[in-house]
Amino acid sequence: MSTFASSAYDSESYAASRPSYPRLLYDVVLQFHREGPAPETAAKWERAVDLGCGTGGCCRGISRFQRVLAIDPSANMVDVAREHVPDEYRTRVEFRQSAAEELSFIEDGTIDLVIAAQSAHWFDWTRAWPEFQRILKPGGTFAFWGYSDIRITRYPELTPLISEYSHGNDPATSLGPHWEPGRQILDGHFLAIDAPAAGWADLTRVFYTGPHYAGLPTPPRDVILKRTMTWGGGFAGYLRTLSALHRYHIAFPEDRQRADGDIAERFRRALMNATGLPEGADADATLVEVEWPLALVMVRKM
Repeated sequence: MSTFASSAYDSESYAASRPSYPRLLYDVVLQFHREGPAPETAAKWERAVDLGCGTGGCCRGISRFQRVLAIDPSANMVDVAREHVPDEYRTRVEFRQSAAEELSFIEDGTIDLVIAAQSAHWFDWTRAWPEFQRILKPGGTFAFWGYSDIRITRYPELTPLISEYSHGNDPATSLGPHWEPGRQILDGHFLAIDAPAAGWADLTRVFYTGPHYAGLPTPPRDVILKRTMTWGGGFAGYLRTLSALHRYHIAFPEDRQRADGDIAERFRRALMNATGLPEGADADATLVEVEWPLALVMVRKM
């Protein structure tokens, strides 16, 4: 998580280029919360916490709650989130810079829902679980989700090319060695994370991954996280939000000066050409649909 917390990281580009979660995802989380053992009253929808809130994109999705506390360890992210929160939610959302494992400013048993979107793979779980259990009300919900490597929807045969770029072994030609610890948890669809045996119940996993992965414990559902963008605009922008690219450029600063573009630009161009588009195709005018396999985990405090 230290890369996103760096003052050199471009949080504005992150806000502009990352995908937005569909309404369906929030509906599934809120339905899980609604069906919990606590009675269906207004008190069940009082306070929610968004951990690793990033640039604040989840505020709209959990607007059912009377108050939302959005927390991120990055001051840059918090500043951007404050700026981008929709006006209709501004009076109900409080932003705070903090780690997910350090929530002493939240009173015991006062939170109805805790979410963590694209951030849970960075947590120190030995410290995080006790904090989440402390702040949640009995019957409260903890839900976390995250997406892994992109796929080009119409060209699944290009997935090995994407995997080599993201997870190859050569530090000079791949981002693989430049990921921080935790990325493997995300790529493993959070299967490495289980709730502690005591104090939690009803752990539920949902895999919106499509039929591309073997060995998942429950049948996968269709991919729900998709975005159509231009190759030279949104897609190029997304590639530049990856934390491993930021760390790659620290290791190889000269890569930015290459006449044929840096590693992200070379990869974008190679991927675009691999779809069969001609070498001279206008990247700023040509659309591509991108999808992200997503895993969701939900669990209740007993």
